[in-house]
Formats: sequence, structure tokens, C-alpha cells
Amino acid sequence: MAARIALVVFPGFQILDFAALTVFELANLVHGTQRYQVETISHGGGIVASSAGVPVATQPFGRRAYDTLLIAGPTVVTPPEPELLAALRRASPRARRTGCLCTGAFVAAAAGLLAGRRVTTHWALGNELKKLYPDIELDDDKIYVNDGPMWTSAGMSACIDLALGLVEADLGVELAKAVARKMVMYHRRTGGQSQFSMLSEMDGGSDRIRSALLYAKENLHRPLSVEQLAEHVHWSPRHFSRAFREQTGHSPAKAIEKLRLEAARALIEDGHASIGRIATQTGFGDEERMRRAFVRTLGRPPQALMREARMRIGYDVPGAA
Repeated sequence: MAARIALVVFPGFQILDFAALTVFELANLVHGTQRYQVETISHGGGIVASSAGVPVATQPFGRRAYDTLLIAGPTVVTPPEPELLAALRRASPRARRTGCLCTGAFVAAAAGLLAGRRVTTHWALGNELKKLYPDIELDDDKIYVNDGPMWTSAGMSACIDLALGLVEADLGVELAKAVARKMVMYHRRTGGQSQFSMLSEMDGGSDRIRSALLYAKENLHRPLSVEQLAEHVHWSPRHFSRAFREQTGHSPAKAIEKLRLEAARALIEDGHASIGRIATQTGFGDEERMRRAFVRTLGRPPQALMREARMRIGYDVPGAA
């Protein structure tokens, strides 16, 4: 029997989340049998408009049980409708698993589905999610996170990564890779959200904090102590550390490490410089220190990413079946 996959939508949902359903469609095609049955539901059924204004026909939740619920994310985060939250509280415990696509984590958290769970969401809204729902454990650098029956994905296009993860859990890594090839994308993206986020994430900070980050980015080969950064913006180290954490959500040391990871990954993507030279250029100092930072933050050593980068340079794209 085909597993029932339901995408939960509501007025103002991000229509890109429909890309997740394409993963299940192609999984059926690659497998040769209908392993998944996909549908779109809302708490009341009928026509629901996306944030782009595109109308979508939906079925009501009803009493059906689903193998997997996927909660779409709103383009603009606002308090969810009480009827939607009530429907999710009834349906999610009956499903084998529930996935939150990007800002769909805000909807699931409002329904009480993420309490005590490790989750991710769009990098620009992670701090807001944690502030609203302090009982969650935020992992803001993962493309997607699985904690028990709950799956959450990062910004927008990561809905595809999450869906590939679900297919891999069901049907194995080789089939998930075949689906990714048909979509002309990588089965597992290298790195996390930090590759998109660090300096943009700091846009809401003061001019001095932005100045310190820009100075750090341009001087990664230096030690970059708190004292150096504070002196650059004419603050005391104590005041700088406090203001930096308040405005960015990170300690200066954590932010510098992320900037170094970004720079090191960019050099690795070029596929030319040696690991040792990259470690020196980006301020890690030695290969082992850089390796530990990569494994801790990205889950993979830099050598693995360099091998993949050199393959990409040689073959241009991951290929299409």
C-alpha cells in the first residue's frame, strides 16, 4: 500500500514547498511502483492562496491517517489560525512522522509539536523561533534535522533536501541518489546554512558590530581576539562581547569560526589550494584544528568536501538520469 504524504497548506504559504512533493513523485518513478501517494490538505479544504497569489485546491484534514505530514512554511511569519493548530494537534500524533518545511517550524511550534525537540529553520529566523519557543533546541546550521518523528528543514529550497532524507530513510540511499540525479542536484549538499548566512545574519546589528565583522572577514589570517575587535570599534572588550552577543546571538569566537569556515569552504570549492594552505589563509593555523571545526559544524572533514569539489569541477554538474 502506498504511503500517504500530505502537504499541509494555509493562506500565505510559500509555494516553493510544492517542490518537496516532486521528490516523492520521482521516487515512485525510479522505484517502478507507487510507494507514495501525495495530496494537499488544509484545515477547511477548498481553494487556498499561496503568498504569491497562486490558488491551490485542497482536501480537508478529515479523519484520514497519514504516513507523513509536511507542514508548509509561511513567507511572512504570522500567528497561525487556531483551527489549523487544532487540526495539526489531532493529525500529527496519528502520523508516522511530521516534517516542517522552512518556517513551517513556527506553525508546528505554535501547535506544541516541537517542545523539547532539536530543530532548524530558515537561518534569518532562528533567533526569533528560539525566542518565541525557548523549549526547543535550535540547530541553526543544518540543512535539515531529524529528532524522533519530527523533521525540520532550513531555508526554502531545503524542503527538497528534507524530502530526499525521508525517501532515503524509506527506500535507501541509492534510490535517493537516483532521485537527486533526476532533479539535477546533489544528494547531500556540502555544509550547512552558515554558507549563506553569516554576514547577512548580522545586518540587524549596529554599525560598530558590522564594522567589526567586516574587519574580521578581511583579516581572518590574524588571531582576531576580542580585544582586537573591540579596539577596532573603540569599545571595551567587556562591552563589545556583551553587545555582540545581544545583537547577533553568537559569541565573537563562534562568529569568527563561522567566518573562517565560510572562507575555507569557498577556497575548497575552487578545488585548487591544499588543505594546509587553506588552514593558514583562513586563520585556523593548522589542518587538525580546521578539520575539527569542519566536523563539529558541518559534519564532514574538509578533505571529503575537497574531493567532491574536484569531482564537480571535472564533471560540471552531478548529472541527470
